[in-house]
Amino acid sequence: MTHAATVHSLWTTAAAAPDKIPSPDIEYGQLSPTLIVLGAAIVGVLIEAFLPRRQRYAAQLFVSVVAPAAAFAAVIGLAAGDYGTSKARVAAMGAIAVDGPALFLQGTILLVALVAVFTFAERRLDPVAHGNRVDSFAAQAAAVPGGDAEKAAVKAGFTTTEVFPLVLFAVGGMLVFPSANDLLTLFVALEVFSLPLYVLCALARRHRMLSQEAAVKYFLLGAFSSAFLLFGIALLYGYAGTVTYAGIADVVDGQVRNVTPALAGTMGNDALLLIGGAMVLMGLLFKIGAVPFHMWTPDVYQGAPTPVTGFMAAATKVAAFGALLRLLYVVLPGLRWDWRPVMWGVAIVTMLGGAIVAVTQTDVKRLLAYSSIAHAGFILAGVIATTPEGISSVLFYLAAYSFVTLGAFAVVTLVRDAGGEATHLSKWAGLGRRSPLVAAVFAVFLLAFAGIPLTSGFAGKFAVFKAAADGGAGALVVIGVISSAIAAFFYIRVIVLMFFSEPRTDGPSVAVPSPLTSSAIAIGVAVTLVLGVAPQYFLDLASQAGVFVR
Repeated sequence: MTHAATVHSLWTTAAAAPDKIPSPDIEYGQLSPTLIVLGAAIVGVLIEAFLPRRQRYAAQLFVSVVAPAAAFAAVIGLAAGDYGTSKARVAAMGAIAVDGPALFLQGTILLVALVAVFTFAERRLDPVAHGNRVDSFAAQAAAVPGGDAEKAAVKAGFTTTEVFPLVLFAVGGMLVFPSANDLLTLFVALEVFSLPLYVLCALARRHRMLSQEAAVKYFLLGAFSSAFLLFGIALLYGYAGTVTYAGIADVVDGQVRNVTPALAGTMGNDALLLIGGAMVLMGLLFKIGAVPFHMWTPDVYQGAPTPVTGFMAAATKVAAFGALLRLLYVVLPGLRWDWRPVMWGVAIVTMLGGAIVAVTQTDVKRLLAYSSIAHAGFILAGVIATTPEGISSVLFYLAAYSFVTLGAFAVVTLVRDAGGEATHLSKWAGLGRRSPLVAAVFAVFLLAFAGIPLTSGFAGKFAVFKAAADGGAGALVVIGVISSAIAAFFYIRVIVLMFFSEPRTDGPSVAVPSPLTSSAIAIGVAVTLVLGVAPQYFLDLASQAGVFVR
């Protein structure tokens, strides 16, 4: 039978049996948080296309604040409808899990996005240029840095309002990432949130070349990690004959009902499983910024516009740890003896590496970058616990850490000199005498990073280390405490520098922000203190949300 005839006979059989092709059934209500954000992102693109330039900023800001708030309300609605506990299920034909960890992480990401949008919209920090207020982003992103087109754009008062839909697209991807229930959805979500971040990193108004260098480094290393992830997905598919999490887990555990000859051939091949699992893990560890996949972090954090750095540092970690937890606890629990020793090693070098290298840093943003690497190591200690307490402690730590990070980077945007933000540590000397309030707020965030009691950082670290110790990783906890002590040294060094050094005569000034940045910082301080003083309610919330749907 010729090829055409075969195709024709297939068509006729399909037409003769119209009920055989299943129509997809999508649970729009359970996917509503993601759909709201992605819908708003598309509205943002339309605003860029059709509204006059003068009206775009206000319209974009409105859409970018309403969308995460509405999506967060949808998450609360789903949680109130018991979708986090008794009604947890797999939606969108098996592609997305709607369960406790997914809802908790989505809620955290949406709140982080809402606060981050405030810092993106800030327009009072830079001096007025040609009669126009300006924000942290390039006047015209496509213009060559320092060229005539850029000067003309600055003079005309152009602003890059496209940053708002880009943030919403990134948030949309981040919402899917920790709730993805098959490997292809995971990969698509990774690309949806990575590509906008690559663009956002290149859009700084000051230090354009540094910003573009950061974006290129991030893009190249990000593409590299995506390739590892995709290759790992291919190997896992070759091993299990499916990309769904539950399907792979069943093959790993040997619980498959109907074994086809093809599957019988690959099931015994552990090389496919181990190498594939390791490659997918590498892709996720890159996004987390764990050593040895951390090399992009300091350069990108330093070069990107500071509001973008704050958003990226907080939200990407939440999304990536969510995906990592789901991969290890849902797909590969049968391989626990294989992946735990590897993750032990990664956690140890990440904690120690981040803390030790941070001691040598002279730039505030690079210091916070290495501190975020050390924190990735602390969170990994909770992941390694492989107990329900491990999951809930990681969820709590992510929520606590993300707001401290956002607040800290929001404070960094305020300290400025003639060249823009003054990020060199020597310029922060004596800041406590110039501007006691800003220095005190930054000190609160640094103490939270250091894990001092009565801050959210202490509650988070205590929860993670306790879970790790109960899970049989006591040695890891000892190393974690040593790393925390090393880290405390450089956080407290910055506090001493701010309050006990003489201010320099040519030192930076502290800009007076609009209510947008002020509220972002205030929310950061409030969350830090509330989670530090009375963490129990939120720890209970995280432990209720700590059960994955299979």
